[in-house]
Amino acid sequence: MKRSMHGYTLIVLLATVLLALPGRGQEQKAGAPSGAEMQEMMKKWQEVMTPGEEHKQLGFLVGSWTTESKMWMQGPDAPPEMTKGTSTMKYVLGGRFVQQEMKSTMMGKPWIGMGLLGYDNFKKAYVGSWVDNTATALATMEGTANADHTVFTLNGKMDDPTTGEKDKPVQYVWRIVDKKTHIFEIFDPSIKSGNTKVFEITYKKK
Repeated sequence: MKRSMHGYTLIVLLATVLLALPGRGQEQKAGAPSGAEMQEMMKKWQEVMTPGEEHKQLGFLVGSWTTESKMWMQGPDAPPEMTKGTSTMKYVLGGRFVQQEMKSTMMGKPWIGMGLLGYDNFKKAYVGSWVDNTATALATMEGTANADHTVFTLNGKMDDPTTGEKDKPVQYVWRIVDKKTHIFEIFDPSIKSGNTKVFEITYKKK
């Protein structure tokens, strides 16, 4: 089965490369890549599609967790709304991404969300996405980790239907406290003179 899937992956990869070539669907033209050049292209693609050390650094997320969320709905100086929930995270797509499924409550109603976090070998950046049942938007983010991979800082944009604002800058931060605890935070750079925390989730491993 593994051999069969590996062959299928190479077929898809080859087709993708061929579609990117000039004069695709036509007879080979002068100046088209040679066999050696094609092999070099395949080699480069293989390098960027292979999970590496940066992907392993996300292993701290894998597992089952209890969550405690804080949301500053009335502004940074008001007491936050606090809720509890659960989260399950696992590696998917051969270790390329960590997938999260989360269940909690928000303003007294069920809150269900799904996210992906990974590392883009080509961009050399951590990348992520998030969707949940409180919106129809897809949140995307991109950023870096510090030297010892205990803090991951990603930036993205969000829309605010309540104010009509689109593409507002937003910052997402993961902080590893220890092997059984990590904290996720969302900051709004537009509030006051700098980043203001508007959301926080503390994860405790079950």
